[in-house]
Amino acid sequence: MSDPTWISLLPPLLAIVLAIATRQVYLSLAGGIWLGWTILNGWNPLTGLAASVDGLVDVFVDPGETKVLLFTLVIGAMIATIESSGGVQGFIAWLESKDRVRTERGARMLAWITGVIIFIESNITVLVAGSVARPLFDRYRLSREKLAYIIDSTSAPICILVPLNAWGAYNLGILSGLGVDDALTVFVESIFLNFYALAAVLLALVVAWTGWSPGPMARAEQRTRDGDVLWPGATPLIDESVLSPALDPKVTPRAANMVVPIAVMVLSMPLGLWVTGDGVLSEGDGSTSVLWAVLLGLAAAWIMLRAQGVSTVDDLVRTSLKGAGGLVPLALILLLSLGIKDVASALGTGPYVAQITAGVIPPVVFLPLVFLVAGGIAFSTGTSWGTFGIMLPIAVPAAEALGLPLAPFVAASLSGGIFGDHCSPISDTTIISSMAAATDHIDHVRTQLPFALIGGAIAVVGFAVVGATL
Repeated sequence: MSDPTWISLLPPLLAIVLAIATRQVYLSLAGGIWLGWTILNGWNPLTGLAASVDGLVDVFVDPGETKVLLFTLVIGAMIATIESSGGVQGFIAWLESKDRVRTERGARMLAWITGVIIFIESNITVLVAGSVARPLFDRYRLSREKLAYIIDSTSAPICILVPLNAWGAYNLGILSGLGVDDALTVFVESIFLNFYALAAVLLALVVAWTGWSPGPMARAEQRTRDGDVLWPGATPLIDESVLSPALDPKVTPRAANMVVPIAVMVLSMPLGLWVTGDGVLSEGDGSTSVLWAVLLGLAAAWIMLRAQGVSTVDDLVRTSLKGAGGLVPLALILLLSLGIKDVASALGTGPYVAQITAGVIPPVVFLPLVFLVAGGIAFSTGTSWGTFGIMLPIAVPAAEALGLPLAPFVAASLSGGIFGDHCSPISDTTIISSMAAATDHIDHVRTQLPFALIGGAIAVVGFAVVGATL
């Protein structure tokens, strides 16, 4: 639209309202896309529907966006291959050595460190960290609620701070699709301003080191010291088949089967940036580099398993396809997010937001507002990824139109998404954290909330301070 009006706000607003009302991110994003194309086609709903389908197909016209979609599927294949190889179990066995953990603090720090170093994907982070530390927490009479809090605080908050995983690729894809020059640099700059994620990780470190337990967490700790693992009537959210997946009898668990593929992936990322940037890392192609990196990591896992003689090529293909299928929902969220980004761009939503806020809402208020709105969406929907897809196409163009640096607005959008996801009882990482710690889900949410609110308050102040300097 050459002269955007308030109508350009309707698609993202519809997506937000539907997300809060239905908690269905797919429906919400699809509804926003449909309304946007309906507006662009003279308010004809049928023509808008056809244009919506064409708009989603056009996402694949952009090579960068297509590579990010492929990355999402390949990372699923890599995770499944690592799990089937016994890599996770081997890593757990190595970490559980009695010579390495001898105190309560050691058990808490083991959970924190494991969560920090397994940054490949949020759900595998909590599953590995929970499986490693839960027996030790029980041995030293530490509450499972505290374990759930520590591993939850080192899952999504860690993953969003690392550009070398699915989270990074997803957001790089959105930023590239928004036409951001040097999206990787902007994303890296936003990491240092992601106040909630940083606060959550550091606060969890303080808790792991000191054992600090405010409010309901203190009561849970006292109950555990008194000999009760759970509250009376509590139901542990656990699935043994997920926490300890059955391995083929011919597979010998080896930590190397997890460590080597992940190391190959991580080390390949800067190499890819160097190659695609003709020797300049900052000028490299982020989407191409992450796709190369995860393909090389998957190839390393395949080569190791073939060399060990535990998997045939047919086994590896079946496992990889199953893993890729497991991340199809995330790939669909990404596709819809890129679709609503395109229609918001066509409507001029970002420039209109900038137009109505310029001189009215100063950055000192605007940045905390972006954080809080993103937090509300994520809390209501239980997904940070869907929140990123809704908020970034609004916040980034608005910042560009106002002539403000993009990194703070990217950080506020991402930080708010993590905050709401961390507080939400319907978040997948919150639920899986309860499962991995074998604790009651509501008890986990209740004991974690005070920590999350502390982190949220720190983030609001941080964004206000940054806004005041813009």
